[in-house]
Amino acid sequence: MSQPKHFLRILDLEQSEAHALVDRAMEMKRTRHRGHVLDGREVVLLFEKASTRTRVSFEVGVRQLGGSTLFMTQRESQLGRSEPLRDTARVLSRYVDCLVVRTFGQTVLDELTHYADIPVVNALTDEYHPCQVMSDLLTIFERTGTFEGVRVAWVGDGNNMANSWINASVYFPFELTLACPEGYDPDPNVLAYAQSQGARLSLSRDPEQAVDGAHFVNSDVWASMGQEAERAERERVFADFQINRDLLAAADRDVKVMHCLPAHRGEEITDEVMESDMALVWDQSENRLHMQKAILEWLFT
Repeated sequence: MSQPKHFLRILDLEQSEAHALVDRAMEMKRTRHRGHVLDGREVVLLFEKASTRTRVSFEVGVRQLGGSTLFMTQRESQLGRSEPLRDTARVLSRYVDCLVVRTFGQTVLDELTHYADIPVVNALTDEYHPCQVMSDLLTIFERTGTFEGVRVAWVGDGNNMANSWINASVYFPFELTLACPEGYDPDPNVLAYAQSQGARLSLSRDPEQAVDGAHFVNSDVWASMGQEAERAERERVFADFQINRDLLAAADRDVKVMHCLPAHRGEEITDEVMESDMALVWDQSENRLHMQKAILEWLFT
């Protein structure tokens, strides 16, 4: 039996595959694609973390490609209980055709893929959020038609989103500047690898410096799921990293603002910016559907 494809990190793709996924997702969106690549196939959505956009976009995407889904949380599975992950992977491989997993540690996915005989998709971990960032690349490409000369800023926590943006900078020729408070940097190994590959990126402590001339400015919540106990401290540390009109005055005059949602309005981004013509957040949300359909098609062709 041939080894299944998996999608755990953007760098699991070849560079040509990453670019092809952006093109394919854009075509799927343009044609409102309905397909048959998943005809007769079952996809399990195994979620340890709550979700709106990820769950709905994957469920709808699977159905639009001809498949069906089964949604499971820790309550409906042995994840987090006594059964080893390797046993879960082996059992589910006998029942279904794909696992879409939203969990905490990346090691969970690494173990599942080691023992599963079916594709595994990273729907979010604490380390990476590749489906979201691939969708965000589609959102940018729709407006630019190129990644050359595009300046992207990340302002806030060096979290899973930041790590996946850094991964993307290895394959796509945009310029990436990240502004993170000291002690909240992206994974140093992820950063070092991208720099060793010639990615055009830099890390700053100054949000205004990061957004200087930026065409696209990104942010995320200051306290992600699992970090609730740190919220008060993070609000203090990140107070100067809010996306607001004053900060955006340093960006390109036609700057667009991106956020993976859910947003804590009035914290990492103001309500005024979220409701302005600068915000692309609703297009980003829609593009999750199209990109995930492209990823699922790639896994099964």
